[in-house]
Amino acid sequence: MKVKSVLTPAVMLAAIVLTGCAGAAFAQTQPPSSETTPPRTLTVSGSGKVFATPDIANITVGVHIEGRDAMKAVAENNTSTAEVIDTLKAMGVAAKDIQTTNFSIYPQREYDTEGKPTGVVLYIVDNSVYVTVRDLDQVGKILNEVVKSGANSINGIQFDVSDPTAVQSQARAAAVDNAHAKAQELAKAAGVTLGPVQTISEYTSSAPAPMYAMRDSVMAAPASVPVEAGQLALTIEVNIVYQIQ
Repeated sequence: MKVKSVLTPAVMLAAIVLTGCAGAAFAQTQPPSSETTPPRTLTVSGSGKVFATPDIANITVGVHIEGRDAMKAVAENNTSTAEVIDTLKAMGVAAKDIQTTNFSIYPQREYDTEGKPTGVVLYIVDNSVYVTVRDLDQVGKILNEVVKSGANSINGIQFDVSDPTAVQSQARAAAVDNAHAKAQELAKAAGVTLGPVQTISEYTSSAPAPMYAMRDSVMAAPASVPVEAGQLALTIEVNIVYQIQ
């Protein structure tokens, strides 16, 4: 005897629903048929330069001593360096603006004209302090006085601005304006329209100030060393990427 299988309406409906779900899941796992086109961009650079009048000066002042006895050379250097520091403070330089940056002692062998060692050893002792002078009218006088006190190594003067925030802001705004003007000009020439900014990067540089250098001086300086601060040139450059349409 044959048995007939009969599907009830409820069973048929469940089968249809399961089939539909499987189809939907399959459709969701399929990768997109086409890739998104990357936006078109325009990259420009801009430069902004601002001049500022320095209001501080940084000086490296040192004492250089050579001697055959290491202990005596160190003692002589210590005495001269202490006198230099006392002079700086007497000239109005604050203790916070005087910082020791180097103290070194090393032997140096002497050689004759044929390049043979003579057996004599000199000990080289150096002590340097980094000084910030906040009254530029005193720079020349300070240089003169520290030389009198025993300083015989002055590496240079670097003029600077104590608070460059305002100058940097002006240079930054000028650089962005310069870059935007270039972008508009290029977009017009190419027949496209500028869109939103995608990225901005910044680079900063400053031109060196005039420097006064003296090393191993044993002559008395004039009444006041002539020093001119001049001006500082701060330059900021930016790279800007615009989206174009």
